Amino acid sequence: MAEAHAAVAFQFTVTNEGIDFDINHEALKAVFESGRRSWVKKFRRFQNGMVNTTYPASPASWLAVLTAVTALTLARVDPSMGMIEKLQNNFLPVEYLGATSAIYLSTAIYATLLWLVIIFSVRFILKRLLSYKGFMYEGRGKVSLKTKIWTVLLRCFATRKPRLFGYQNALPNLPLPSLKDTMRRYLLSVRGFLNDEEFERMELLVKDFEVGLGPRLQRYLRLKWWWSTNYVSDWWEEYVYLRGRAPIMVNSNYYGMDAIAMPSTFMQAARAANQTTGLLNFRREIERETLKPLIMQGMIPLCSYQYERLFNTTRIPGLETDKVVHMKDSKHVAVMSRGRFYKVVFQVNGKMLNPAELQKQYQWIIDDPVGPMDGEEHLAALTAGDRIPWALARQRFFMRGVNKVSLKAIETAAFMVVLDDEVQDYDTKPSPVQDEWNQNRKLDQFSHSLLAGTGHNRWFDKCFNLVIFKNGRLGVNAEHSIADAPVMAHLFEYAFSQDLSLGYTDEGACKGTVGASYASPTRLKWELSEELTSVIETSLDTAKKIADDLDFHLLVHNRFGKGKMKKCKVSPDAFIQMGMQLAYYRDAGRFNLTYEASMTRFFREGRTETVRPCTISSCDFVKSMEDASATKEERLAKLHKAVDAHVNGYRDAMCGKGIDRHLFCLYVVSKYLNEDSPFLQKVLSEPWRLSTSQTPHQQMNNLDLAKHPELISAGGGFGPVAKDGYGVSYIVAGEDVIFYHVSSIRSSPNTDAWRFSKHIEQANIDILALFN
Repeated sequence: MAEAHAAVAFQFTVTNEGIDFDINHEALKAVFESGRRSWVKKFRRFQNGMVNTTYPASPASWLAVLTAVTALTLARVDPSMGMIEKLQNNFLPVEYLGATSAIYLSTAIYATLLWLVIIFSVRFILKRLLSYKGFMYEGRGKVSLKTKIWTVLLRCFATRKPRLFGYQNALPNLPLPSLKDTMRRYLLSVRGFLNDEEFERMELLVKDFEVGLGPRLQRYLRLKWWWSTNYVSDWWEEYVYLRGRAPIMVNSNYYGMDAIAMPSTFMQAARAANQTTGLLNFRREIERETLKPLIMQGMIPLCSYQYERLFNTTRIPGLETDKVVHMKDSKHVAVMSRGRFYKVVFQVNGKMLNPAELQKQYQWIIDDPVGPMDGEEHLAALTAGDRIPWALARQRFFMRGVNKVSLKAIETAAFMVVLDDEVQDYDTKPSPVQDEWNQNRKLDQFSHSLLAGTGHNRWFDKCFNLVIFKNGRLGVNAEHSIADAPVMAHLFEYAFSQDLSLGYTDEGACKGTVGASYASPTRLKWELSEELTSVIETSLDTAKKIADDLDFHLLVHNRFGKGKMKKCKVSPDAFIQMGMQLAYYRDAGRFNLTYEASMTRFFREGRTETVRPCTISSCDFVKSMEDASATKEERLAKLHKAVDAHVNGYRDAMCGKGIDRHLFCLYVVSKYLNEDSPFLQKVLSEPWRLSTSQTPHQQMNNLDLAKHPELISAGGGFGPVAKDGYGVSYIVAGEDVIFYHVSSIRSSPNTDAWRFSKHIEQANIDILALFN
């Protein structure tokens, strides 16, 4: 709008008497306001940068130091012990400035240097304090004197109201474990499921690596650790996510879903509008850094760098590797509806559209009678298929003309909104004749639709797709390289609470009124040749095969939850993981390498580390559960030993003492050096047939779930990592329910998502029975 006003702000005509100017004052006002907003935003970014750079001090503290030093100097007290005089005599042109000006300037320089010294000293102390992880290994109620002193010091040096990115420069770097320690812990992690012969071969590989190539790789990795802020994250993003040439649908992207027990409204456009408003409010808090960083136990800040790219970001396909492109700002969202694409501007003349106005825009799209043009309906399948065909097609068909303009509108959007024409639901009060299978299959279909859709109704490259179903239910499909699930869960927990606070009318529409008349959404146009259409259909075939082969079951485990687990004095996560070890053994008849994701956000730019729940102790426990001669006391003792081993492994992973990221980085170094390591090749080729992850619950305190259990989110999930394995995402939702999102491949003869879910449920019941 501002650009249009600028074009017509000055009108003039040439007459015999000269040039006659006609100035449009409204247009000039719009131009001025646009420029003012731009400069305000630049100043805010500069201000945030200054505050974060000087954290834990503040720019205002510089004035306090300057005032104090100046006051002492005027009182003829030298706080600098001669440094001010040296600055004045040796570095300032006194003959040009004059004696008085030189004194004040040298005083200001000294005060600034003193202020910087104080800042970096305090930051160094804070960084050292945040490096302490001893508290993680102390049991509840057993706090050592060292931890008590650490707690007091940390509270003294940390600020009470930090900004979102305020702690970033004070966070410690992820530590690099010693080669010997990683090798020792690796052997312990595989001993449980390897037989004696296999373990002896692995020991030989480890010894050869320790005395051969390993130390050389470790030296290069230590150099990277010393030089970079995080020795893992950039390589992890590049080689695990961006360099993969297989489809990212199911294989990489993940999903999250609605609170299944409470439909907010059945009006699709209204739900989309309120959620969009909540998401954009979250984006504004990120931009202004008013969003509070997550603080563990009220003291330990978590790294916030993943929030930087949550919005205005897309993944661009490449021939060898993809890249992530982030825009500093975006004033529109891209919308997909019934195979058609639109651009909806949500900010006009610096003013955000309110929910009622957004609802009108979305409803216009839903009611648009014009169908998709030939080939347009399946266009998004390009993002669901293999990456190389999509990269070639993008270079050839989307670099000019209307295709370039329309693709840019999608890639520069804040995020993608999908107005899906499917209906997804879950009956919280099913009829008595409805059996368990049919009731739960609704949730299975819900999950399947969010993760894979039809293969052509999600733009999988976008930072996230907000999916609104025809009946108002919603979910999200997120691109994994940009952010991990806990960060996305934080975003949607915020948006959901905003949805509730914004509310709906009795008819289910958004509250508020539609103000000025805004332009209708812009329909994106395409030129789709036969050759391009052929590429699209090939990608769709690939996507459909993946989607059709995906088996899903969402288990609502409501026999018991976190409450009873805590009464057993067992970590809920450890309880669940031991249940899955027992379930997998019963399902597959063997033990296998198991993946559990833990976060490393105690450290700067930290993302995830692997916990290995299949340990010697867990295998002993499972064997005792399957041994009819074992007593209840024996099983319980083995369970406690397995739980302790798991909890320690989880703590190690969170504290930078993990195994797998270290081995992964050593492998990357070996490839750069063109060195082959039989040990590393063996380790990185081992399949994770059981891949698990816990979704954090209630990271904010905006909702009282004890009073409103109907607001509990079902969490989200992902696809299986191994073709003959399971992917399990779980969320401990409240005191009495756990959601398990179980995925597998239909074509695998060894797996079945429904069967494994029943094993999980029975395993949990059997473990709880040990405490009764």
